[in-house]
Amino acid sequence: MTEKPREIRRKPHRSVEELQAIYEILDAGYVAHLGFNDPESGEATVIPLAYVRDSNRLLFHGSTGSRIFMALKAGVQVCATVTLLDGLVSARSAFNSSMNYRSVMAFGVTQVLEDDAKNDAMKALTEKLIPGLWEAGRPMTPKEFAQTMIVELALDDVTAKQRNDGALDHEDAELNIWAGQIPIITTFGEPITNEDASHVPVPDYIKHLGKWGR
Repeated sequence: MTEKPREIRRKPHRSVEELQAIYEILDAGYVAHLGFNDPESGEATVIPLAYVRDSNRLLFHGSTGSRIFMALKAGVQVCATVTLLDGLVSARSAFNSSMNYRSVMAFGVTQVLEDDAKNDAMKALTEKLIPGLWEAGRPMTPKEFAQTMIVELALDDVTAKQRNDGALDHEDAELNIWAGQIPIITTFGEPITNEDASHVPVPDYIKHLGKWGR
């Protein structure tokens, strides 16, 4: 990563500049929105993708035949955005109401991973989404491996912001209207077993997800 994230011009006091804090935001998310100009259609395109932060990079996976991954392989400039919504903020007016959030934007060109680097990235992605599945599940076949593309986006050019506060409308404090924040908490629910897997007990690596939920 560069020594300092991009300068934030609007509300710079909400900038997140510590590397570890940026990593923590990325580690808490599961979906990134990847924006780019589609070289085939010329249209601005934004695609939601599962991701994982692995050291100083983001990893994405998809089909080798998909239009987005063909564009990524061709070297389009991208912007990956991760946003965590932590709460709604109700002020004494609609104008001053807001949201509490944490967000990161990463800019650059993705690189396609091959061979051992690709396999290691697949494992990292799997272990992020469902820890334990890589070892417990069926190994990937050579055909599946060939049909999957893994790309990395280096975290060399990023910007991050966060808001974590109540209503900032002190000029209206004398009004008899409630103001405050309503937290939003995301957690894992109880696992729902497939009918064709009803004879298999829920494994510990699935049960443990509840402990690791955000």
